[in-house]
Amino acid sequence: MSDLLERVSAFRASFARRHAGEIVELPEFPGVFAVRNADYVLSHEHNQLIVTGPGTDPAALPGLAARWLGQRRQYAITVLDEQWGERAAPVLAEAGYERGTAVVLVRDTAGCELPEPAALPTEFADMREAVLRQQSEWYEGEELIRQLTDRRPTRLRGAEQVHFLAARTAEGEVAAWVDLYLEPAAGLAQVEDLVTAARHRGAGHGDTLLGSGLALAAAAGIPQLFLLADADGWPREWYTRRGFIEIGRSHSFHTN
Repeated sequence: MSDLLERVSAFRASFARRHAGEIVELPEFPGVFAVRNADYVLSHEHNQLIVTGPGTDPAALPGLAARWLGQRRQYAITVLDEQWGERAAPVLAEAGYERGTAVVLVRDTAGCELPEPAALPTEFADMREAVLRQQSEWYEGEELIRQLTDRRPTRLRGAEQVHFLAARTAEGEVAAWVDLYLEPAAGLAQVEDLVTAARHRGAGHGDTLLGSGLALAAAAGIPQLFLLADADGWPREWYTRRGFIEIGRSHSFHTN
């Protein structure tokens, strides 16, 4: 499992680089780089420090974030290595950062076939209204909601193949959606940001999305699919009941 977790972490670091607006390399701080995007300044995903492993004193991280991410309302740092994140946590807490922990869940794709009906690749323009509506239910602030919605197409650069999958109602309305990232060279696939619109929950759309992602990964010859789930959130158990197992954890830190 350690080799698999290393490949997952390497893919996540590569994804952050490939879909970034700008990358700041910090060779004097091993295992640390920054990503920035002036078009989506309110998105932590696009403006954060990424720490891939030990090598830099954790005490340096708050200063690096302030220097290389610029003046911001909030700062974000993602630490991909679980043990190093644990060591960094007290230092970052003292600097005013709160920690979130994500579990890395993996499932083999062997034997997975498309469900009926399947969730199909969809152009972002066709699902934007549904995504915008859901973001409006979660967040406040017109510009924040717009950026969190319109940042999505930048992810098309993040992997060898990227699909936005949509599950629809019988009338054709987009009811749920997920990103599917396929990286055949690494033998990995990922589903990310799986969401069912509030008024369509309980109709099985989540299973449609997940089953479709697994089947498309299998069809691409990719043996394993991973995803991230909040360590304290209910989706973790939902995925576990569908055959996913935990192989590791990572940590995210952000200021209020």
